[in-house]
Amino acid sequence: MTTESRIHDASAELLAATRKVVAVHINYPSRAAQRGRTPQQPSYFLKPPSSLALGSPEAPGVVERPLGCELLGYEGEVALIIGRQARRVTLENAWSHVKWVTAANDLGVYDLRYADKGSNVRSKGGDGFTPVGPQLIPAHDVEPTDMRIRTWHNGELVQDDTTEDLLFPFAQLVADLSQLLTLEEGDIILTGTPAGASVAQPGDLVEIEVTAGSYSSGKLTTRVVEGTTPFADFGAQPKTDDAQREEAYGSREAAGLKPSVQALTPELKKKLESVATATLSSQLRKRGLNNVSIDGLQSTRPDRRVVGLARTLRYVPNREDLFKTHGGGFNAQKRAIDSVNDGEIIVMEARGEKGTGTVGDVLALRAQVRGAAAIITDGGVRDFSAVADLEMPTYFANPHPAVLGRRHIPWDTDITIACGGATVQPGDIIVADSDGIIVIPPALAGELADDSIQQEKEETFIFEMVQQGHSVDGLFPMNAEWKAKYQQRADSPPEGASGG
Repeated sequence: MTTESRIHDASAELLAATRKVVAVHINYPSRAAQRGRTPQQPSYFLKPPSSLALGSPEAPGVVERPLGCELLGYEGEVALIIGRQARRVTLENAWSHVKWVTAANDLGVYDLRYADKGSNVRSKGGDGFTPVGPQLIPAHDVEPTDMRIRTWHNGELVQDDTTEDLLFPFAQLVADLSQLLTLEEGDIILTGTPAGASVAQPGDLVEIEVTAGSYSSGKLTTRVVEGTTPFADFGAQPKTDDAQREEAYGSREAAGLKPSVQALTPELKKKLESVATATLSSQLRKRGLNNVSIDGLQSTRPDRRVVGLARTLRYVPNREDLFKTHGGGFNAQKRAIDSVNDGEIIVMEARGEKGTGTVGDVLALRAQVRGAAAIITDGGVRDFSAVADLEMPTYFANPHPAVLGRRHIPWDTDITIACGGATVQPGDIIVADSDGIIVIPPALAGELADDSIQQEKEETFIFEMVQQGHSVDGLFPMNAEWKAKYQQRADSPPEGASGG
């Protein structure tokens, strides 16, 4: 039997039999590197069967970018089509349950990602958002680790990767999913996309091909058109920001954004961890910055020194009608907690209101699990004993038993806020220790750290001189004579050192 006779055109009957489409979030090392996170286990989301569209070898399919949306992202993927029911199958037997392999385009609009965090119902579930085909490769005739996925955008090759070193091999995906749900004949698994996925505009053509040895899925071609029907005003509306543009295009440069400055490199973080907030405060004052301390708070871990980038959350005073629309569900408070990244600090504006909690044990634990360096709120903390038992420090005004809705509405995230009398912007560097909490503008951080280290070296010298019985007159601060003595000591080799 020839290769050509073993390849079948994808058919409407096949798609009609599909009861579920399961997609993997991250699976290619190149994509993980681009996203800056490598999952330890696969995670999934569902796409409705109504999102499926059949690829044709004769003419491009059409997908509509919804009216008002800016970021229609495309992702070339290998699609696995289940041939026989799989329930609690082993890794060794999992691949035998796959009948066909083909190309897929996991389309989605980043403008609606915020609306269903993680589930992707609105962003990736639209009609026609999962083109597949045009031809089916028999799974039993190919090696799952020997496939190639390529994507062309307006004729330019933008994705080119293989399945050789996936984070989660295809058999693992089938076996893993089958542990909790039954995979049925016709079900489709989208296995992740490599680096290079980006954004398509109306008029653009996206082509995707999967090859395996001498087999090919043929090119799955999709033409983008502009939608004409506006969203109804009773549902989520499209909205986007530079963070979503960067995610959709794959980089700030590709999105046409100014390059971001890495405000807190490991080297800078280490320097800031070595100096006290009292020293940083005096150096900031020398630069004319006097209102950069978050005041009036206590800490669950006063012995810790914490350094991290600020992520911000703002509460507004409670108004019952607005709490109904903004207080429930996946509100701004939960979004802030659930999106904090490793080493970041959540800073909450609670207007100094002490009459209710602004965070409790469950969300504080979630922040710790996400890798947050700390939580800072100028309001109350609920479930105090449980929050205090966490390794992650929380800085707070006072314990209080009341729930959030007594005084606050969680309103917005990642905006400029006020906390404890200080203005805090997303990306500001926060340093906290037993003396207090300091907010550092990122542009000043490098020179501030170096000057603070130098200041503490000088203060160590002064402290030793006072211990030896010297008067502070002329020593603190040092006059020219003492500065010369300090410099002489600083220039001298350590005791025991010898020239080479």
